[in-house]
Amino acid sequence: MSFSYRKTITYRLAQAAKAHRARSGTHLARIGLHPGQETVLKSLAETDGQTMSQLAQALSVQPPTVTKMITRLAAQGLVRRAASETDGRLARVHLTEIGRARIEDVDKAWKRLEKEALAGLDDKDRKRIRKLLREIERNLTGVVIPPDEEPAAEEEAVPDEESAE
Repeated sequence: MSFSYRKTITYRLAQAAKAHRARSGTHLARIGLHPGQETVLKSLAETDGQTMSQLAQALSVQPPTVTKMITRLAAQGLVRRAASETDGRLARVHLTEIGRARIEDVDKAWKRLEKEALAGLDDKDRKRIRKLLREIERNLTGVVIPPDEEPAAEEEAVPDEESAE
């Protein structure tokens, strides 16, 4: 009997990740973004003025990937590069006012995506899935995700469609 990879959990996880990326792409396209660009904006909204290396580390991507994303976001007027005030060799990336305004649209898109992805699951299922995915991520990356980076209980609730718009 041959091994059926399609019956593995990791296959299902990969398929879910593909579907997530495709669906997020649909939502993000409505606001003029591509998948991945929203995470740059959100990271800068949390800590503006990061260097390219800091962004790469925060987003778990390679520096050339960040450079490409920043170039595209800057062309859209969402971010700007500026020389570091303390080290002229470093460029820091800042959100523009347009970029800051786009954060609300990003949040709405992610809330819609979360609602779609978790439709039919109760709070207990959602908490269990979050815990299991965190464990899988830890197994695959060797990185411990601190519990304090998990959303608070009030953030776990996915708003209904009317309040998400």
